[in-house]
Amino acid sequence: MSTTPHLTRLPQRALGTTGPTVSALSLGCMGMSDLYGPADEAESIATIHAALDAGVTLLDTGDFYGMGHNELLIHEALRGRDREDVRISVKFGAQRSPDGQWLGYDARPAAVKTSLAYALRRLRTDHIDIYRPARLDPAVPIEETVGAIAELVQAGYVRHIGLSEVGADTLRRAAAVHPISDLQIEYSLISRSVETEILPTARELGIGVTAYGVLSRGLLSGHWQNDRELSGTDFRGHSPRFQGDNLTHNLRLVDALRAVAAERKATVAQIAIAWVVSRGEDIVPLVGARRRERLAEALGALDVTLTEADLAAIEAAVPAGSAAGDRYAAAQMAHLDSER
Repeated sequence: MSTTPHLTRLPQRALGTTGPTVSALSLGCMGMSDLYGPADEAESIATIHAALDAGVTLLDTGDFYGMGHNELLIHEALRGRDREDVRISVKFGAQRSPDGQWLGYDARPAAVKTSLAYALRRLRTDHIDIYRPARLDPAVPIEETVGAIAELVQAGYVRHIGLSEVGADTLRRAAAVHPISDLQIEYSLISRSVETEILPTARELGIGVTAYGVLSRGLLSGHWQNDRELSGTDFRGHSPRFQGDNLTHNLRLVDALRAVAAERKATVAQIAIAWVVSRGEDIVPLVGARRRERLAEALGALDVTLTEADLAAIEAAVPAGSAAGDRYAAAQMAHLDSER
């Protein structure tokens, strides 16, 4: 018998023309296991519970987040819950060594199926709702990768196929093989390259967008300080936007956004998230809250309705292209088909 409590219903959005309908704000779980420094496992599980109880229906993870830890964490958080109340999105393909170093990507058909088998076991589920390669594998045609996932859809192990950080041409090629539910890609006030070609192509093809990094890894949260010390396992210590003069410049943009938020009786984070929400009904922001108070703040963005005057004020505070520094270090940027 399920012990699922009564759930709130948040506004809903469809992931493209073929994907599932999910909550208009969803939860990215990466930081609960990896890349943002130490996390409190009990608080992480409590945050997932709070998200589900608030009506969040999409949880996003990757099999390489903590080398499987994140999937195991989600399994633990879903104990006693009705599996059909939750959509789980899993990225695969990133290769890592025991010490956490990045070794490249593997999206060959055999690797696709092996990765899925392990993900199913860690999550203790019989299906993944959306399965997607984390990056384009330059050694494997996207048609082969998508074709392998399509076989898993046919077999009932996967319900929808997604993509992550790919460009417009790759989107077209993938969609010619099998319907694509959504493209997961960074999209925020200071990461807007998707608007030029990728977003119009996704819309033409009926592909939704799950937008991650909507707070730019915490930079747009309103809580970041110039002198914040980062642990050695926090990748922001090597991210160009968080370095030296770049950080000083970017925090000035945050201060300008703070003034806009104050006039609207909202927090900086809520204004930044609400801006992404306003970009279209086909966009579902993923927030990376690791604690319940940050989740509650993020959910408050759904109560913020931005007028044309508000949008103009936000644009004036943080114009397109105004951020200093790339969103990843050079080596990681080279892996992004979306930036070519």
